Amino acid sequence: ARAMVRGTLRAMAYGGIYDQVGGGFYRYSVDRFWAIPHFEKMLYDNGQLLALYADAARVLEEPLFARIAAETGEWVMREMQAPEGGYYSSLDADSEGHEGKYYVWTLDELRAAVEPEEYAVLEQRFGLHRPANFEERWHLNVYAEAPDIAATLGLTEAEVERRLAAARARLYAFRERRVRPGLDDKILASWNALMIKGMARAGRLLGREDFVASAQRALDFVRGTLWRGGRLLATARGGRAQLNAYLDDHALLIEAALELLQVRWRRDDLAFAVALAHRLLDGFEDRTAGGFYFTSNDHEPLVHRPKPASDDALPAGNGAAARALLALGYLLGDVDFLNAAERALRAHYARVTQYPSAHCTLLLALEQYLEPPTTVVLRGTAEELRAWQAAMASGAGQEVYPIPADAPDLPGVLAERKPLGGATAYVCRGHTCRPPVTDLAALRRLLAEDTL
Repeated sequence: ARAMVRGTLRAMAYGGIYDQVGGGFYRYSVDRFWAIPHFEKMLYDNGQLLALYADAARVLEEPLFARIAAETGEWVMREMQAPEGGYYSSLDADSEGHEGKYYVWTLDELRAAVEPEEYAVLEQRFGLHRPANFEERWHLNVYAEAPDIAATLGLTEAEVERRLAAARARLYAFRERRVRPGLDDKILASWNALMIKGMARAGRLLGREDFVASAQRALDFVRGTLWRGGRLLATARGGRAQLNAYLDDHALLIEAALELLQVRWRRDDLAFAVALAHRLLDGFEDRTAGGFYFTSNDHEPLVHRPKPASDDALPAGNGAAARALLALGYLLGDVDFLNAAERALRAHYARVTQYPSAHCTLLLALEQYLEPPTTVVLRGTAEELRAWQAAMASGAGQEVYPIPADAPDLPGVLAERKPLGGATAYVCRGHTCRPPVTDLAALRRLLAEDTL
């Protein structure tokens, strides 16, 4: 599985589906070599891929994946975040009436944009001696890595990397003078949730505080603009929010808030996640058969009220809801959330067994139910929490919530997770918890054993 993930993510990072100049992924490929994309960039794709590349960078110890995650997050902040904080929906494929015109190059443009010694490296890197691959122009795909380029040109790898970085900056500046693709500036709750989660996760795993701050701004926008009177709205544009939100809006925002809480604790974010969860149970759950409807019980009547279970470009709402409720239920010890997640898994179990590959989010939720991840609640001063978080950063498969020692009014079992004279860790898996740990070395040993 590791080889499959590594091979796929490397191919995507080096192929035409990734913007080699500006960062971020295009929507999909139109050829079997993944060399030429449909040039539209979607927020929901990039949010999920950002989290995936950050995870892979840590688990597989692959610097390439860390670079791709960093470049994608930088693109998001630069081009996809509104001044008010929310994330825009997409960038068009077209500019000036032609698909990809903003992104592709002639050789004369490439030579004009960079220094001659940089072009020599670009020629090797992107195979510019090959025939044009997109309507007599070049869409950049990586054909050679730094060691091979260094050997061919008689340079050090460090010099190759330096020239590539300098050339990339010049290409981006040159490209910015072109007519940009159109921007879809709607701010959608579910798509923002995926990007908030991706930015928060990448920020935590890559040590990028700017990513975390970006995610927090977006969540604050959603809560301030789309959350009204205990009800969530689905979309905002031009200062106007509208439309009753759907199942995936609620479920994915719970996951986004929980991801941010693992970076820095804010009581308002937890309260928002809990309120969304209660709204899921009150407004969307089928209490008779189990599972969740796509629309709320106070939505306008529809001919059919579906309960989405299979994944599409976005995670299926029932899988996301089960996963979010399990995570929140284990964190707070709330059996109502846990039981609702179990009812959803039971309701869709037959469909999952018949067609597993179409129900990956439900499968992830099922794994989370059968084998709950390790949850660590840290209590201590800000300085202690930073030190313990940094020491635990290499761990995988754990949810870590750093809660200041003086945090008031904690809900559920969190109220029982008190600091014991200094930094204290509470390690649980599902309902099973170890005695509190006040020594960092002991905590590391406990997590390494992972025998709860």
